This record gives sequence, C-alpha cells and structure tokens, in this order.
Amino acid sequence: MFIGLGTLINVFAIILGATLGVFLGGKFKEQTRETMTTAMGFITLLAAADCIKNLWASDFIRSVPKGWTILVILFSMLLGTLIGIRLGIEEMLDRWGIRLKARFDRDSKSPFVEGFVSSSLLFVIGPMAILGSISDGMGTGISQLSLKSILDGITSVAFAASLGWGVALSALPVGIYQMGWTLVGVFLGSVLPHYQILAMTTTGGLLLLGIAFRLLKIRQIPVADFLPALFLAPLIARLANLFMS
Repeated sequence: MFIGLGTLINVFAIILGATLGVFLGGKFKEQTRETMTTAMGFITLLAAADCIKNLWASDFIRSVPKGWTILVILFSMLLGTLIGIRLGIEEMLDRWGIRLKARFDRDSKSPFVEGFVSSSLLFVIGPMAILGSISDGMGTGISQLSLKSILDGITSVAFAASLGWGVALSALPVGIYQMGWTLVGVFLGSVLPHYQILAMTTTGGLLLLGIAFRLLKIRQIPVADFLPALFLAPLIARLANLFMS
C-alpha cells in the first residue's frame, strides 16, 4: 500500500459512480438512496469508534500524566471549537459554496456545470476529506477515505442521474485537494511522536462521530467548526507530556 492510495480510490469511486448514474441512476428510488445513506451512517459510527479507541492506547496513556488522556481531548475539543466558531469555518465554507455556485452557474441553466460545481463542493468541503487524507499521509490507514469513497460513489450515482457527466469531472479537484492534505499528513507523520498522533486520531474520531450523526439525520452538527481541535490535539498532548516531566 502506498501513500495517496486512498485518494486514488476516492477519485475512481466518483468516476465509477457518475458513470453508473448517467446510465442507471434513474432506476434508483429516493427511498433506496436514503436507506443506503443511513447504512453509511452506521459504518461511519464504526470508523469513529475505531479512532476513539486510541484514547486507551498504552503509548498515549504512558506519555501524559495519569488520567490526562481524556483531558487532552477535552481541552482540544473545547479550544478548537471556540476557535472554529470564532473563525466561522462552517459558515465560511457555506458562503464559499454559494459564491462558487453563483459564479459558475448563476442562472442554473447548465446541468453539466451544476453537476460539476455542486458535486465538487460536496466531495471536497467536509472534515472526512481532511481527516482521511492526513491519516493516509501519516501511514495510519485509508479506512476513512475508503468509507468516504463509498459515500461519494453512491452520491455520484444520484447526482449524475440528473446532472450528467459534470459530476465525473469533479473527481479532478477532489484529487488535487486531498493529495494536498495527504502531503500535510506525510509531514506530520515524520515529525510527531506516536502519542501525539494518537491524540490527533482520537480527536478525529469525535469529528467522524459528528459526521455519522449528520448522515443518520440525528442532528446537523457543524463539524467544520471542530476542525481546529484536530491540530490542537498533538500540541496539547505535548504540553501534558512536558508537565509530566
């Protein structure tokens, strides 16, 4: 397995899904698509649990003061959320999507452009694209991007059924964007001690939990506002490590 494989799988899934959507998508009922999305929500819960279990990893426990593993994650989430809300990350991404939509498809007359813009934003703007790509770069697995690939593939079928081949073209910006985050992961994986990576992964699991809640329509959680916590977690873990010594 090589670095970047997760993104390549994701790109292939989008193209395959769009192709199926153009030829077969009209045959899928709305209820069928909703049921499949619910199934993906349950799988995302499993992926979240797989990340969160690192809270009890021996390397993490030994590297911070006794009982501080959960405090590291708590402070990361609280401070990260405050920063995310202050920066308005979720709202900023929403505004960005609206502006791109208005610029490239102002009158909504072109199904091709509509398919390209809408699907690109949907596949690119999301914490799982960042979380999965960083995990791929750090060499901790492609399970998150594999899950995202399934979700994107199913969504591509639905989009392409009504919007055509523009959906397939969205694979290009998705590939570029996620490869960029994968390179970030390569850098982080080479400089961060293992316990800091575990703190980051555990925090990422909580973000995946938020995505699962959205897929299951339990609550529309502004997951993007939590993203700063992902980068604060290794820093706070390091501070806890210094306090122990």
